[in-house]
Amino acid sequence: MTALAHERPKTMSEAQPESLNGPDLDEVLWQAWKAMELPEGYRAEIIEGAIEVSPTGRFAHAQIVNRLRDALAIHLKDSEHGAWNDTNLIHSRKAWIPDGFVAPRDTELIEDEEGLGIKASAVAVVVEVVSPGKRNQDRDRVKKRREYARAGIPVYVLIDDHDGQGAVTLFTGPRPEKADWEDIHRVPYGTEVTIPEGPAKGFVIGGGITGPKRG
Repeated sequence: MTALAHERPKTMSEAQPESLNGPDLDEVLWQAWKAMELPEGYRAEIIEGAIEVSPTGRFAHAQIVNRLRDALAIHLKDSEHGAWNDTNLIHSRKAWIPDGFVAPRDTELIEDEEGLGIKASAVAVVVEVVSPGKRNQDRDRVKKRREYARAGIPVYVLIDDHDGQGAVTLFTGPRPEKADWEDIHRVPYGTEVTIPEGPAKGFVIGGGITGPKRG
């Protein structure tokens, strides 16, 4: 929270145009993110009021992501939705790059106004595969969990090699006003979990995607 958040709210007569007051933090971050030029192998996201730069995933991470995308593509082959990854999800001047998601194939339905990525409002399922390291784990387990709920994405799937011997957590029923979820279902690797709703309904995440238990 900034110091400005503690000040007395201005009345309409006191309010000044943005050109005099300067842009708010979200706008500053948004413009800075759009202007960033990163070295190959890095990506930048706007997550909970900060720009986070991270490297692309390791081989084990890529294996799960690729198996997930391939299996989703088969499941959705006769659908108007497709399996997407490696692009920005845009929501209220926030930008995320999930490991996979389900969205319509029709670009007119999904492209954000500035052509920077896909509108989060068009996404039916979003998936993150957790990378090693506390910072990466906190980002996917805590921060993105809240951000995806705020965006009202119906289903969030978290595939986590670093939760015990591996676990898949299914979040459904987003509560944007509370940045949380109505239903949370966690299963260990080796137990199948099924997407319960939307265009990916019936899609099963099991050992064919996650691989065996870890450790």
